[in-house]
Amino acid sequence: MRFKVLAAVVLSFSLVACKQGVEAEAPPHAAQISRESTGYFCHMFLSEHDGPKSHLFLADQEEPIWFTEVNQLFAFTILPEEPKNIVAMYVNDASGIDDWKDHASNANWIDAKQAFYVIESSFIGGMGSMDAVPFKERADAEAFSAEHGGRVITFDEMPEDFVFQQPLQSHPHGGHDEAAHGSHLHH
Repeated sequence: MRFKVLAAVVLSFSLVACKQGVEAEAPPHAAQISRESTGYFCHMFLSEHDGPKSHLFLADQEEPIWFTEVNQLFAFTILPEEPKNIVAMYVNDASGIDDWKDHASNANWIDAKQAFYVIESSFIGGMGSMDAVPFKERADAEAFSAEHGGRVITFDEMPEDFVFQQPLQSHPHGGHDEAAHGSHLHH
């Protein structure tokens, strides 16, 4: 009888250990932008650009991959030559942001797959082109859309033609051509 109890206890521990080995690790938490954070496609410092930013983590890489705009995160996920072992994606929540020139606004991160995006609005992103504006709550996205135009979509509804409307490196280093791109909207 003691042998059966001992065998059951050993089996229980081995099953628990096996289950723990099979469970996926929790995705990494959102990172914070540092002075050295550079955009994946443009190789420019994120701190040199206004507007919402994005980043993602790959399963085999500890450091995040940064993007100077939200559209660039979508481009990375769509382009066939980019890695697909993505374990987490984050975007800035634009809710309550009055001025994207205040880079403290880039510290509020949300899960990119859970966000609501306003596209086709009059908002001009950090690289001088139309960019998706992410929100945690649909109501905030709809309020922004009512004020600045565009429409509200989810992550899975993002159209490729909006993502690739302009080249990923659409903006030369050193400032925006306000006449060509219109003025920045600061929600």
